Amino acid sequence: MARTVEDFNRRRLRSSNITVVVSIALVLFLVGLSGLILINAQKYSDYLKEQLVVNAYFDQDYDAKDSLKLAKQELDAVEKIKSLAPVKKATYISREQASKEARVSLGIDSEKLFDAHIFPSSVEIALKPEYVDPAKVNDAIKQISTVPGIVDVKNNSESQQIYENLNKILKWILAFSILFLILAIVLINNSIRLKIFSKRFIIKTMQLVGAKRRFILMPFVKEAIILGVLGAVLGILALFGVWYYFTSTIQTPFVQDTNQFILLVGLIALIGIFITVISTVFATWRFLRSNIDDLYYT
Repeated sequence: MARTVEDFNRRRLRSSNITVVVSIALVLFLVGLSGLILINAQKYSDYLKEQLVVNAYFDQDYDAKDSLKLAKQELDAVEKIKSLAPVKKATYISREQASKEARVSLGIDSEKLFDAHIFPSSVEIALKPEYVDPAKVNDAIKQISTVPGIVDVKNNSESQQIYENLNKILKWILAFSILFLILAIVLINNSIRLKIFSKRFIIKTMQLVGAKRRFILMPFVKEAIILGVLGAVLGILALFGVWYYFTSTIQTPFVQDTNQFILLVGLIALIGIFITVISTVFATWRFLRSNIDDLYYT
């Protein structure tokens, strides 16, 4: 009979541990998935923001005999623009190249119908993502306008509006990620509390025979660390599998930023272990402080 009871308790304990590990793994999987979506959405948003092109134009009127001198001045101006803090990339477009692009866009094949010098030379400038904010864009334009030789600077305001909407989308994704994190804390805490609740009589019995609170607490903390690690490993493996299938289907790189990916994996593991240990400590401490009669009504 005793052996039957012992086997029953052992199976119940094993089932409880499996339930806790699976719960931790599922919750951490959702947290990790939202984190990966956030990281990749941020990268994609930065990529789109870098497509915001600011065009700086040189003076269209010049003397043909000064063309070589003027070309050198324009190249110096391009280097000066590249050195500005808001600028990620600057591409010089000569008068001849501008005319060629115009002919292609207008569908004109004959050079005789097109003056090669009716368009001024210019610089196509891609700004850094952090300078796409409207106020910072205006500041960047002012800096570019101060470069010698630049007579006009224009930006695509319609594209800028699109990028502002992208920032709003990123904020919503961040909000959902925080919500998933809160749900992770609540669900893992509830799973641990149910596990400790099933051992409340054992905890109180150990305390009544003279065991110190720290002595009683340590085995539960060690077990919580093991369960947290197992749950984190299972959650990360599931995350790898789902994300690998997703990226393979849409043919994109598995990892956009290695450092951020490693940081996310480490954060998932720490969240699993930290929440499990803290929940275990609070749940165990609660029964250590309670009276015997309270164990029957808690």
